[in-house]
Amino acid sequence: MSAQTILRLGALKDVARFQEHVQALQLNIPCDSTIVRGAESPLRKPLAHGEIKIGNRIAVQPMEGWDGTADGNPSEHTIRRWKRFGQSGGKLVWGGEAVAVSHEGRANPNQLVAAEHTRKGIAKLREVLIEEHRGTTGSDEGLLIGLQLTHSGRFCRPNTHNKPEPRILYHHPILDRRLGLPRDYPILTDGEIGSIVEKFHRAAKMTDELGFDFVDVKHCHGYLGHEFLSAHTREGKYGGSFENRTRFLREVVQGIRSVAPGIRVGVRFSAFDSVPFHPDPALSGNGKLGPGIPEFQENLIPYRWGFGVKQSDPTQVDLTETIQFLSLLEELDIRLVNVTAGSPYYNPHIQRPALYPPSDGYQPPEDPLFGVARQMRVTRELKRQFPNLIFVGTAYSYLQDFLPEVAQAAVREGWTDFAGLGRMVLAYPEILWDATEGNEFQHKRICRTFSDCTTAPRKGLPSGCYPLDSYYKSSELAQQLKVAKAER
Repeated sequence: MSAQTILRLGALKDVARFQEHVQALQLNIPCDSTIVRGAESPLRKPLAHGEIKIGNRIAVQPMEGWDGTADGNPSEHTIRRWKRFGQSGGKLVWGGEAVAVSHEGRANPNQLVAAEHTRKGIAKLREVLIEEHRGTTGSDEGLLIGLQLTHSGRFCRPNTHNKPEPRILYHHPILDRRLGLPRDYPILTDGEIGSIVEKFHRAAKMTDELGFDFVDVKHCHGYLGHEFLSAHTREGKYGGSFENRTRFLREVVQGIRSVAPGIRVGVRFSAFDSVPFHPDPALSGNGKLGPGIPEFQENLIPYRWGFGVKQSDPTQVDLTETIQFLSLLEELDIRLVNVTAGSPYYNPHIQRPALYPPSDGYQPPEDPLFGVARQMRVTRELKRQFPNLIFVGTAYSYLQDFLPEVAQAAVREGWTDFAGLGRMVLAYPEILWDATEGNEFQHKRICRTFSDCTTAPRKGLPSGCYPLDSYYKSSELAQQLKVAKAER
């Protein structure tokens, strides 16, 4: 399949035609025919769960900009993005963006770092977000702001964007080869893991002192927390059994509760994964990427390097351990759960469905609506089984003009508690606020999943919406991106 054979959602002129298209694909994606405005909107209704009170059902996903300073402080680009998070009107800001707990744990040399010398800079991000949020909604009542804490593990690139410095938990037969890692490449020792756990504790303590409402202990997208969940082949106390593979989470949470008892803990996690994909070489060439195909051989079955996948067929979802993980979160009194899937590094069509691939990706192997439906279905199933957890749903941006109708229906029908806005926030942060406020709907600002927000950082440039946001579109960065894309 190629982008040319997939019906562009922009060609569908009204919601009825979108509903017909979804039905023709035999997908189950809830979609209302009209948007409810004002206080009666399902997206505007507050959520109260014990001490947790959130003013509406619009969530901002962690959207990193690869635009911090070399020492891990925010830049003017970062500050502008956090202002736009506030302008979204969303009362749940999940993490803002990934903040590394140490320099060596950064995913890129421009990632924010939680440290004493960045304390003032990170505090300013929270302040400008709140100020802009008040300007949009009139009040910061019911606003819950978190900070996503991370260590990038296998995908660390702390010093230069084109030099990986992986910190791995086990040897992965496919990903090791992609990174050119020799068989004797060192894995993190139990002692080194203990040191990383302590860095999460320190970062959470600082986050609490800066006034954030919660920390997200990141367990998604192939980074360190996520890799722990798939460490079936690792020996010792952090690998093998489910109990051992979740020891990192338990130790991090225990320490946070000790050093920062006033702050809540949330977890964004990849509820399911898949094997790495690569462009089909038979259909690639002349500078064009082929559709993605799974990269694994029969000798890798049973597949022992995944989480939320069938070991007999790792392209298929298996929620057995996912459900165990959510049971553990309940035991740990972690109520805030953000459901995502896969990784942008090795199966982006699973993680963020898009019509156009990033520079290191592949053409979509399926209509991206299948990816949207898959994530929505899993979130619905998990919400059904864990009604006392607070869920944020993911993969809404590809819905484009019909995002408000689907988000409203998903919340109204109880598929999720919150509709999470990711890439769409870079292009049109106010999309759900405008829809439910009755403001003019700005179709020209809607994300069309061109993936420049991913391609740019792959080329060592800041992330942003280069096609639609004039701040980036008319910048020198846009010219640099154009040149970099031509050199592919």
